[in-house]
Amino acid sequence: MTGSGNGFPIDRRSLLAGAAGLLAGAALPATAAHAVPAGPPATSARPYPQNWPELSPYGLADNRPDLWPREDNSFVLPLELRPRDEALGRVWMRDTYVNCFVVDGRPVYVATGTTRVPGLDAAGPWNDGIFMWTAPSLHGPWRLVDTTGIRPGAERGKVWSPEFAGENRPGRTVVAPWQEYWSDTQFGKRGQAWAPEVHHFRGTWYIVACMGDHAQKVGSFMLVSEGGLEGPYRLVEGNLDKPFGDSFIGGPAFIKPGAYHHIDGGMFTEGDDAWLVLHNNLYAKFRDDMEDIVPATNLPAFRQTPYAPEPYLEGAYVFKHGGKYFLVHAAWDRTSTRTDGTTRYAYDTPAPGRVQYQYDAIVAVADAFEGPYSKRWTLGVGAGHNNIFADRSGQLWATFFRNPNVGYWADPSRIADAAVPGVVKLEWTGPQGNRLYVQRRNPGHRDG
Repeated sequence: MTGSGNGFPIDRRSLLAGAAGLLAGAALPATAAHAVPAGPPATSARPYPQNWPELSPYGLADNRPDLWPREDNSFVLPLELRPRDEALGRVWMRDTYVNCFVVDGRPVYVATGTTRVPGLDAAGPWNDGIFMWTAPSLHGPWRLVDTTGIRPGAERGKVWSPEFAGENRPGRTVVAPWQEYWSDTQFGKRGQAWAPEVHHFRGTWYIVACMGDHAQKVGSFMLVSEGGLEGPYRLVEGNLDKPFGDSFIGGPAFIKPGAYHHIDGGMFTEGDDAWLVLHNNLYAKFRDDMEDIVPATNLPAFRQTPYAPEPYLEGAYVFKHGGKYFLVHAAWDRTSTRTDGTTRYAYDTPAPGRVQYQYDAIVAVADAFEGPYSKRWTLGVGAGHNNIFADRSGQLWATFFRNPNVGYWADPSRIADAAVPGVVKLEWTGPQGNRLYVQRRNPGHRDG
């Protein structure tokens, strides 16, 4: 999640990047950059789309076709292919992150996400780190960021990987021991990075990402660039021994006790302050030197309006727009059959008869970063684990990837269109409604 010093939202997978040589995706200088303003000012007199009524009871999912990414409101980014992508014909990506920054007066778009290695059909039990792409326009051309000046023999565009552990030096850690590859008899080679997002704060580039379920320790970490967007990056001091936050019992059964920490970390910035937001409702302020969080453990929680019961949520992040704070989560919409034979769609906890259907983005709004946050509503169907950003004109977009694990996009007839670097237009219902939705076909309007 990301914030913005200019008062517009840019969330945990938000506005970034910078660079000389835009068309070639050249290295980005560590010069002053700022995010693109998101949409018209709150004083605009234009008519705004209307809020849809709240669903009752609270916790139902809104699966109307208007909230789906469609051909008329979305597209898949034409990212430059790596040799590993040529057979598929596109980049396989989960947790898609896209953002736009203005660097030296020019817009630069950046994309990243969770990717996989050749020969595996998922990003586990291991992958080879974090790749980035840049473009001068949302429609491209999208080029891998130029890392050849840093690692001439490494794959272009790869800015961090567990395989870079050999670059560690006294006083400078690139890969901590808990992030290195390892192996066991059950899975063989293990260790992967998930859900990266990139931020520019006080003139410095940061990456916040997560070591996944097959890492020696599972949880969120942060890298800081010693150059431009392309790096080189090192690990911050607070992650030399472990991920951010406390360890607890969680995740799949194969994770060792004590290894699981809070995942899907993101950053929110406002003015000269920055916060870490962690799965699924915790936050902490970064130290002034950005090397760790305060407090390091026993983190405070957002004040939310939870469902009853509260299901498992992922991908928490915050961004600010129109003077309000928006807290977004990814949640599974599960279907079940009512006694009258109709289908119920809801953000339920697992139970017999409940089937995972779509991995949605849900959102709530508040007057303060900490909350209290309103009741949640469906931002986008199948758009879970995303980010929101503004393009050069100020139009708001969200990312999506279509979850290939289970549910609608895992169906054999659709799996070829899953795990994509997608973007979808958003609409804001104005300073009175203060809701964000995927751009709907016929939302209705009212005066601002």
